[in-house]
Amino acid sequence: MKKFTLLLIAAAFFFTSCGIYKRSDIKDNPVNVNQRVKKNIEEGRGIRFGKGGGSQGGVFDFASSNELWRASIDILDFVPFTNVSYSGGIIITDWFSGNSKVENEKRELKITVRFLTNEIRSDALDIRIHERLCSLDSIYDCNTNKITSNLENEIKLAILKKAAILEKQSIKKTVKRKREKTGEARDTTFDNK
Repeated sequence: MKKFTLLLIAAAFFFTSCGIYKRSDIKDNPVNVNQRVKKNIEEGRGIRFGKGGGSQGGVFDFASSNELWRASIDILDFVPFTNVSYSGGIIITDWFSGNSKVENEKRELKITVRFLTNEIRSDALDIRIHERLCSLDSIYDCNTNKITSNLENEIKLAILKKAAILEKQSIKKTVKRKREKTGEARDTTFDNK
């Protein structure tokens, strides 16, 4: 324990004598936080996160600002979700009842939406539909298969249309806010007629 205490004192002495620790006076530092941050960055003592601080590792959008994500949630709101992961780029619905043509059979569907990109384009989504057919006589007698149907394309088209509408509304709001802020004359480019 004595060695550890001696090492700690030696380290404290080393750091204070090297000039790493510098006593600060109130008259040398601005009181305002923003001015203090600006001064530290100008002197090379600050760290910047985001656009000014070197290379960016990745782009992380919030789900509320991603029109494709919001549109998918809006379109699929008729069924409960079992897995919704924005960072994973996936939405999986719970099993829900479909129309069964056979009397002794229960038919359920599950929809999976995978996001391949944040851009609103036709190859941005991968939609898969699984069907589970269960016998009403036994709850353990079920068959689950991936099905290919027109419903996949209809869901994808509905999501893309809704996302395009949400993106247009977002652009209109941004343009309106910027014009109000700068006091520019109104432009009717994005107005609906």
